[in-house]
Amino acid sequence: MSVDSKEFHDKLEKARVDARSICAEKGDSSPECAAAWDVVEEMQAEVSHQHQTPEKSSFDQYVEDNPDAPEARIYED
Repeated sequence: MSVDSKEFHDKLEKARVDARSICAEKGDSSPECAAAWDVVEEMQAEVSHQHQTPEKSSFDQYVEDNPDAPEARIYED
């Protein structure tokens, strides 16, 4: 499931609602409350992780700067 999908965002919102409900019922310092918010935090972290652009490696930067270099050749079978 993609983190950009409506289904994922619906599940994230449901997790938030569930966490609020659990904390109201069990108390803010209960283990159940902490676990419920951990689920929300993990889902939000996944969204953040999916939207990060990876840094280019030194080799990728070299190939981009030197497209005619022998190392930049692409061989196809």
